[in-house]
Parts: sequence; structure tokens; C-alpha cells
Amino acid sequence: MTTPKTFLVTGANKGIGYEIARQLAKTGARVFLGARDAGRGQAAAGKLKAEQGGATVEFLALDVSDPASIESAADALASKIDTLDGLINNAGILDDEGGASILATDLDLIRRTLETNTFGPLYLTQKLAPLLAKAPDGGRVVNLSSGLGQLSDMEDSHPAYSISKTALNAVTRQLASALGKKGVAVNSVCPGWVKTDMGGEGAPRTVEQGADTPVWLVTEAPASLTGEFLRDRKSIPW
Repeated sequence: MTTPKTFLVTGANKGIGYEIARQLAKTGARVFLGARDAGRGQAAAGKLKAEQGGATVEFLALDVSDPASIESAADALASKIDTLDGLINNAGILDDEGGASILATDLDLIRRTLETNTFGPLYLTQKLAPLLAKAPDGGRVVNLSSGLGQLSDMEDSHPAYSISKTALNAVTRQLASALGKKGVAVNSVCPGWVKTDMGGEGAPRTVEQGADTPVWLVTEAPASLTGEFLRDRKSIPW
């Protein structure tokens, strides 16, 4: 009998994160749904369990901008599971929508964005590395990045968000090298411009399309695929 795989998805009470959790739950996996708002997180977990006919979905209180919350969540997971097959670092913020130039962007905004979009995924992965390293088929880490973080064609747009995602891509490369020795694959994903609260109604892609590559990376992609930046299951320039 095959043991169901276990995954943690951060920022999963809505949008792409919720859809990733939904697709993973549909495979029969045990899914921990991370969210900083307990009410919304518990409601999302309950909705998924109802939709999937009793799927194993559990709410996990987790604010990735708060190191203490990350430590508490990691301890809670370690008390419930022996291994973690996949971590999807989806939680993120985009607070510089006003179109301000890098020349006028407040440094506190950049610091706050980095705390959530870059430092949070890094610290959470550090804390969960022991569980990921025990995954029978090799642990997987997926960092939800963005095309706005690509250095290859970056312009003066959404500077705080763009810088945080470029830094997250650097974190991906560092972690891929370090965790590769432990049998853990780490990749970044650009989901594209997706119709969510962050992406807006004008976005051309559905949440199903945005979730496809992250789900594929933690369930079907070869374990040898690591240290890459992907969109639609294909590597793209950094």
C-alpha cells in the first residue's frame, strides 16, 4: 500500500495557493494549508475537505513574515509528521502597485516586502529541511516567484516586489545547491499573470494554469530537475 505524500502550501487560503492545495488534495495527499489568518485558513481547509469528499487537509497557522510564527509552525509539523514530501512557498505580498519608480520607492516598503517574499521562504525552508531530507522519493521545494523578478528584461516597475522575487530566485539557487546533497530538489516558478486578488480581473491566466507547474514539480517532475526557474513546465531565463 502506497503511503500518501505530505505537502505544505503557504498562503493557501485563496488564489494560487488554494488551487495548489486543491489539486494536491485531489491526488490523495495529506495537505497542510498554511495561512496567517486563522478564520480564513480554517474556512479554506474546511471547504477543501468538503469539496474533495473528506480529503486530508489541515490548517496550519503560519505568518511567513514572522520568524516566531515560522518556528511555531515548524514545531507543530514535526510533532505530526516524520517526513515532508513537498514545500510550496506561495505566500507573498505586492504592495507597490502605485507605479512608483525605484527612485521614489520607500525603503521600508522594500524591507517589508523582502521579509515576506524572500526571508520568509528562506527561513521556513531552513526549519523544514530535516523533514524534507527524509522524504522517501526526495523532498521538493517550490518557490513562487514572478517574471517581474527576471533580471534578463527587468525595468523600473514594481521595484519592491521585483527585487524581492529576484532575491528569492537567488535563494532558490543557493538552496538547490545545499539541499541537493540531501536529495531535495528546489526550483522557482513564474505562474504567469493570474486572475487572483493580486493579479486582478484583467489577468489572462486562470488559477488552474498558475498552479499547474508547482503541482507538477512536487508530484511528477524528475528529481534531477533542480535549481531552475520555470514557467509552464519549461525552464526560463533568470
